[in-house]
Amino acid sequence: MDQIQHKFIEVQGLKLHVAEIGSGPNVVVFLHGFPEIWYSWRHQMVAVTEAGFRALAPDFRGYGLSDPPLEPEKASFGDLIKDLRALLDALGIDKVFLVAKDFGVFPACMFSLLHQERVQGVVTLGFPHRPPSHPTNYHEHLPGGFYISRMQERGRAEADFGRLDAKTVVRNIYILFSRSELPIAAANQEIMDIVDPSTPLPSWFTEGDLEEYGSLYRKSGFRTALQVPYRSSKEGLGITDFIIKVPALLVMGGKDYVLKFPGIEEYIRSGKVKEFVPQLEIVFSPEGTHFIQEQSPNEVNQLILDFLKKHI
Repeated sequence: MDQIQHKFIEVQGLKLHVAEIGSGPNVVVFLHGFPEIWYSWRHQMVAVTEAGFRALAPDFRGYGLSDPPLEPEKASFGDLIKDLRALLDALGIDKVFLVAKDFGVFPACMFSLLHQERVQGVVTLGFPHRPPSHPTNYHEHLPGGFYISRMQERGRAEADFGRLDAKTVVRNIYILFSRSELPIAAANQEIMDIVDPSTPLPSWFTEGDLEEYGSLYRKSGFRTALQVPYRSSKEGLGITDFIIKVPALLVMGGKDYVLKFPGIEEYIRSGKVKEFVPQLEIVFSPEGTHFIQEQSPNEVNQLILDFLKKHI
């Protein structure tokens, strides 16, 4: 951890924070999810560097130490894809492996479609590539208290989170998202109310880890983080062919609540996902949760390293 360097790169008028370790021609870029930041990849960054790779982990715009956009309510997934391209250009990097988690999977997969020549392979954790023809129609199948529905309601999540300090918000979300049940609030509840204050943190997530997240979210707040991913539409970006043609690996925890999203588990286990990612390897970790890379770093590190070495 101490060897990880931190820098700020100007990208599209914003200064993006990038954590970096290692050197050499083979580069791995890690893209975080929510409520994560670069720090969620701390174990993987060190592991790939020890194997001879260069590792980069940016904070998305408006997250962690990266500048927020001037108008956070207009931030989009398209911005993240453009940021990634501009970041690689600024660093003089032609080709990379992408490792993405949660909502970071979308920009990673779209970047792989838009800029296939710059991607050696893509690893996704906690969510598969899904083209627009196979949306997740949770509004039709889940109650209004489903956490994504609540997050999409402008002003409601802000008021919910605003009752607590940033550290407590992150704590509650980590507890909720590490369970195997979908986070659904009752009609008279807010999302933060689902977690009993006496509930301990997951055993693999320390108070020190929580403080790291809390300190960074105290700086950034949740304004951009609620816009992307929850309120930004997954615009088509001019893409007509949604088949990813680079090598890919999907790692899912068997206890990841995402498997309870309507149709997701069948989409993966039936092999339907391979129609859109023909070179996909799928690995299920039976005890894995949504935060599998932090929960079981040794297992995930080995899966990533095996994939990287196979496709250098």
